[in-house]
Amino acid sequence: MTSLSATIQDAFNEAACAKNANKSEAARKKGCTKQLQPGGVAGGCAFDGAKIALQPFTDVAHLVHGPIACEGNSWDNRGSASSGPDLWRRSFTTDMHEIDVVFGGEKRLYKAIKEIIDKYDPPAIFVYQTCVPAMIGDDINAVCKFAAARFGRSVIPVNSPGFVGSKNLGNKLAGEALLEYVIGTQEPDRTTPYDINLIGEYNLSGELWQIKPLLDEIGIRILSCISGDGKYREVACSHRARVAMMVCSKAMINVARKMRERYGIPFFEGSFYGIQDTSEALRKIALMLIERGAPPQLLERTEAAVAREEAKAFAAIERFKTRFAGKKVLLVTGGVKSWSVVAALQEAGLEIVGTSVKKSTSEDKERIQKLMGHDAHMIEDLTPREMYKMLKEAKADIMLSGGKSQFVALKAAMPWLDINQERCHAYMGYVGIVKLMEEIDKALYNPIWDQLRTPAPWDNAEGNWQAKALAQVHVSATGGAPSSVGAEKAPHAKRTRSRKTVELSIIEDCVPAHGSTAVDTMAQDTNASAASKRASENKMPAQPVSALQAAE
Repeated sequence: MTSLSATIQDAFNEAACAKNANKSEAARKKGCTKQLQPGGVAGGCAFDGAKIALQPFTDVAHLVHGPIACEGNSWDNRGSASSGPDLWRRSFTTDMHEIDVVFGGEKRLYKAIKEIIDKYDPPAIFVYQTCVPAMIGDDINAVCKFAAARFGRSVIPVNSPGFVGSKNLGNKLAGEALLEYVIGTQEPDRTTPYDINLIGEYNLSGELWQIKPLLDEIGIRILSCISGDGKYREVACSHRARVAMMVCSKAMINVARKMRERYGIPFFEGSFYGIQDTSEALRKIALMLIERGAPPQLLERTEAAVAREEAKAFAAIERFKTRFAGKKVLLVTGGVKSWSVVAALQEAGLEIVGTSVKKSTSEDKERIQKLMGHDAHMIEDLTPREMYKMLKEAKADIMLSGGKSQFVALKAAMPWLDINQERCHAYMGYVGIVKLMEEIDKALYNPIWDQLRTPAPWDNAEGNWQAKALAQVHVSATGGAPSSVGAEKAPHAKRTRSRKTVELSIIEDCVPAHGSTAVDTMAQDTNASAASKRASENKMPAQPVSALQAAE
């Protein structure tokens, strides 16, 4: 079994996964591997998952070894934010071509690593393996090892070619790279009894910064965030933390579990979405730190901060409860958001008609049932057609989902709000829940939805612009009242006026309707342009219409 195959098998046999733990011994040995079906990685391949899990480390260079399309498709697809270095915003790729496929791309990879170090001098370089170099046999482990020794710099291989599995597997393979090459390789300048790790937190739209000031006030120090707004040295020293909080278990549960086994760091899974969940997470962190040696006063400071922030947040969302009365939400997301966002929405009085659980663990589903009751509508795989039907039949008033589903809601002329990683607003913590309610309120009561649902003028016969135009022409011809029936039967139904010509049929109608007898009066009566008039005058002098008819 190759090294990559062994790593993948180990990821599928994750001991901390509740689904895997509930299996029999024989079934557990088989792991969770299954044959990929066509389109199975449409939501993101393994390389994509590894890249989005590690790219939020802000001071390292992320080098994609493969064709340029791999880097173009994966760059900046997670809206993380940085408080310092911006090297992660730069795009690096070896840009392999056909000649590299024939002769191998290892030399090109080495030259790329050297160029990055010469120009940017980063503390480390993450090198991502993609499908093409993996299939032709490029040994990125050997190249990275040689480059690290040659340049005295950390060069970390991330073996996650897209064809090995889905985005979620790529998240775990990224975690394995951290465990093997980064975590535990350096020592922090100092440690405190209040040091914690946040694992699976990506600082989407700056969400981490909505929680960090509160933690600082309480006295809790984030030793390392894996990987939102993370720095390489912080991750390398993360093995000295006292407690870890797992924010997204589907992504990096293997990191939390192995750090507990290797370094004795206990962890729990929590959420900072919603008022109650944020409070529970803060209390849990405080209690676990006290168990690990922190002073008991930490819990008192935590309770004081929680009481103050809860009062402010509940007061802020109170104004939305009357506006949200009877409003129903369809939640199409996955992972921790499938239950944590449910709790946040319920606090504002919104009703959840369904939540997707395709990417959720068994613990996530248990939390959903606890929040929504035993008749909770958990959707395993909701197709676009089913989404459209639910929205069109008014079973939901708004849909919260990722960007891929937005066009379903727009087609149904229903409000939609982005809740996934592409969003522009931060919804975490006490401040974030208020912002979430504000954005939902804007989406629900945006006047554009009423305008979109109003039938277009051309969707009914009476409002048909062509019928109105023909009816108006008929009025000019007969002097009578306009009617759609008369317009349809009017002679010379096709009546167009261009800049240069006026059709003879319109000129003929002007005689009985207006008594026009000359070109200059006809131009005025038929709304002919000045160019038309000049063209007519240049061609012939003013003369009675009968002469024109005779000429015809």
